[in-house]
Amino acid sequence: MRQRRTLYSPQGSEIILDGEHVTSFCSNDYLGLAGHPDVVQAFHAGLDNFGAGSGASHLVSGHSAPHHALEEELAAFTGRSRALVFSSGYMANVGVITTLLGKDDAVVEDRLNHASLLDGGLFSGAAFKRYAHLDNEALAGVLEKITGKRKLVISDGVFSMDGDMANLPGLAATVSAHDGLLMIDDAHGFGVLGDNGGGTVAYWQQQGHILDEENLQVLVGTFGKAFGSSGAFVAGSEELIETLIQFCRPYIYTTAMPPAQAEAIRTSLRLVQKDRWRREYLAQMISRFRTNCEELGLTLLPSMTPIQAIVLGDVDLALEASEQLFEDGLFVSAIRPPTVPAGTARLRVTFSAIHTEDQFLKLLDGMVKVAHLYHSREQAS
Repeated sequence: MRQRRTLYSPQGSEIILDGEHVTSFCSNDYLGLAGHPDVVQAFHAGLDNFGAGSGASHLVSGHSAPHHALEEELAAFTGRSRALVFSSGYMANVGVITTLLGKDDAVVEDRLNHASLLDGGLFSGAAFKRYAHLDNEALAGVLEKITGKRKLVISDGVFSMDGDMANLPGLAATVSAHDGLLMIDDAHGFGVLGDNGGGTVAYWQQQGHILDEENLQVLVGTFGKAFGSSGAFVAGSEELIETLIQFCRPYIYTTAMPPAQAEAIRTSLRLVQKDRWRREYLAQMISRFRTNCEELGLTLLPSMTPIQAIVLGDVDLALEASEQLFEDGLFVSAIRPPTVPAGTARLRVTFSAIHTEDQFLKLLDGMVKVAHLYHSREQAS
């Protein structure tokens, strides 16, 4: 059975978990902004100016000046006409999909999409199809057989359990060729990829590709990863955002996030764009870690992001390795089915820009023990 662990400290590279002091390598706080003093100060100032809660939904009396300013800044950041803030990533994904689709439509998703995207597709009532992971030819084959009124293709930008990245130019071309719409959830890409932290879209644009509202109609991001907070946003055309405001039930019928939180996120957004060194430092750690694991004979999935998956295969082995690391003062989660496909149980290591060199070297020492455990099990079988 899965069990929750209790955190007794702020989120950071060193935490107190279930009473134990450990170094954490399983947080999605990729840039280390959750405890950044400027972000915390902005939250405090927001509390002083706007109180602890928003008091209502956005369409009643809960839409505050910080929400509005954040949406305008996100639109500029993403290069879209407008942006809309949601209280959670799950709500954003489910809300967009169920608003845009009905029983006469079709939704086509990458097989390894996040659960919120899969749930949104199922909840929409549209014909639901999946294609082989990152396989644009397979996607084209699926699209050719669809006769639905509207075809919405959905993919993660960076996949949360594998850490690999979608080929957005290829996706956009395939979808456009079949008169479909494209939606990308870039929860794990924003802040991490692109010179300014603009995510997967920014990464591909730097390679000379055009990805705008014409060929990538729906762009979703979250604040719970690199932004160090929680909540989400949807960016796109004026028509898209106004449609969501008027008809998206998860947006209309929920209390707006606290204005103070929106103020903190605005500060995070500025730091994401300003502090390029955070992305550069992450890239250095990722490269060194991959080289080390390959030398130890550990199987890593292809990833240039802070998500590094060490596939051990066996569930019991993954759990044992995670527990061994925890006893040595390292918190690295074991991920197992049904979160990942059967036979691919793994350790999911995630890096943060606030990990120190000593903490990184401690992790490398831990990987030596994981490798020994892995190879010993292989020889025994």
